[in-house]
Amino acid sequence: MERSEDLLKLENQLCFAVVTAARNVVSIYRPVLEPLGLTHPQYLVMLALWERAPRSLGELAEELAMEPATLSPIVKRLEGQGRVSRRRRAADERMLDIELTATGRALREDALDVPRQILARTGMDVSEVAALRDALVRFAGSGVASRTR
Repeated sequence: MERSEDLLKLENQLCFAVVTAARNVVSIYRPVLEPLGLTHPQYLVMLALWERAPRSLGELAEELAMEPATLSPIVKRLEGQGRVSRRRRAADERMLDIELTATGRALREDALDVPRQILARTGMDVSEVAALRDALVRFAGSGVASRTR
């Protein structure tokens, strides 16, 4: 059993490990995504839209576990790059749909090599990455876990 003062060591803190890992993940993805002209948050938006589009801004924000106010400028930048378009729904003009453009759809082909490059940069194999991801999904709670099943 650890002594009680060891419980407060920085290296023993889950929060520190998770925050450090999050920063490292972004730094690993940055040089892989730069040639595609994407930031990490933009890549996440594109991944969600490659799975299903169009989506409302609210649906996309929920899927990505982001606030719509945080997501909106990311979508605007992608629109400025010609990768997505934003349109009001005809049936409900309060709803803003995000749709892939032809350029956005074509970018998917260029992004197919991203997972392989990330594996190479981490030095982990597919099963190690899957185990880590699954543990993080469980840790993140049922809200994220239910969306990934």
